[in-house]
Amino acid sequence: MCPHCRWLGIALLNAAILLVPAFGQSPNGPGGNNASMTTSPATVPRESGPGGSGASQALQSVRIRGRVMVDDGSAPSSRVVIERECNGSTRAEGYTDGSGYFSLVLGEATDVVADAGEISGTSNGTSPVGGEIPTKHVESAADQALSPNNRIGMGNCELRARLGGYVSQSISLGSRTPLDNPDVGVILIHRTTGSETGIKVTATTLKAPKEARQALQKGMELAKKNKLAEAIANIRRAVQVDPDFAFAWCELGKLQAQSGHPEDAHASFEAAVRAEPRWPEPYLYIAVMAVSHHNWNEAADTTGRIVSLDSFAYPIAYFFNGVANFNLRNLDLAEKSALTAERLDVRHGLPQVEDLLGTIYLERQEYSEAAEKFRAYLALSPNSQDAVSVRQQLADTEKLAAESPQSPQKDARQ
Repeated sequence: MCPHCRWLGIALLNAAILLVPAFGQSPNGPGGNNASMTTSPATVPRESGPGGSGASQALQSVRIRGRVMVDDGSAPSSRVVIERECNGSTRAEGYTDGSGYFSLVLGEATDVVADAGEISGTSNGTSPVGGEIPTKHVESAADQALSPNNRIGMGNCELRARLGGYVSQSISLGSRTPLDNPDVGVILIHRTTGSETGIKVTATTLKAPKEARQALQKGMELAKKNKLAEAIANIRRAVQVDPDFAFAWCELGKLQAQSGHPEDAHASFEAAVRAEPRWPEPYLYIAVMAVSHHNWNEAADTTGRIVSLDSFAYPIAYFFNGVANFNLRNLDLAEKSALTAERLDVRHGLPQVEDLLGTIYLERQEYSEAAEKFRAYLALSPNSQDAVSVRQQLADTEKLAAESPQSPQKDARQ
């Protein structure tokens, strides 16, 4: 049992919300088309606006501003297209300036012309990372989402950056209204490299026979109605028809875990890994189960596999890797993973990372650094379940910091 794990329970309570595939399958099930290389907005829990999440809102235009940055902290080397996707239809909204900043009105008529360097080697205005860059405004489903005639909200719209050779985080626009703060913050982009081999849509899904896909779809529909036993039976039929159907195995594992059968769930996630070893999502669920059972070696190994497949889209994998390495007493590795999670989590969907870093620094007797992270956690989660205990720990840590401004451990590392 770890000596400083009060934050662990909070992390696990949020795991069901946070663990959604970042480069995932279509929400419409197998055979859908959701191949955009973006970080899932589910890694940043969505807040409901006045009309509720996804509710129709009478919107005509929404002004936004923000900044695109490379995940190493630098500005992009060239202007970046800011695009909006609604229900699978994408519309380019404008450009960043030379430093990565953007300010625009969503839905405003505009001509966005691709830079010559961006479309080099492509035809018909197609970006190297996919999707058409319009040289002339053409109304699409994305435009209609803000049309004064339709006056519907943006419940299924996301904002992201597009630059050849990079993948982008995305921001949900579902609850945004004209009265909101226009600053949407930072959108991180990440250069794709040959060393990362993770996939976003599994080949086994694309080649699954019709009977298996129909059984899975039926199971997923039943799961939405909370008919878990019938849902599990249908998805079992899908993997019986096609034992290599990785997406079905993963869905089966999630339902088995929800039904209180962790051993069956673990076996299903392992089957998904065997069928599609380059798909990160099943590893993520295995990691959650390992953390929940304090199996730190498995948690460290599994999350390490995730970030080797995709070093950008899963900040929660770095967080759990930090949790595991902290409990294995590998404090340097724990700090490195937690700092990476902190850097990628630009919208602070994982405030527990600050608490973990504070705990690591406290363990090292780096009291000033620990106090700074505890204060950051409380600023992000002032009403969390453990806020009272964190405030007490912060007070104790500040006293220790006053008595020992610079720790001997930090002096030695410096």
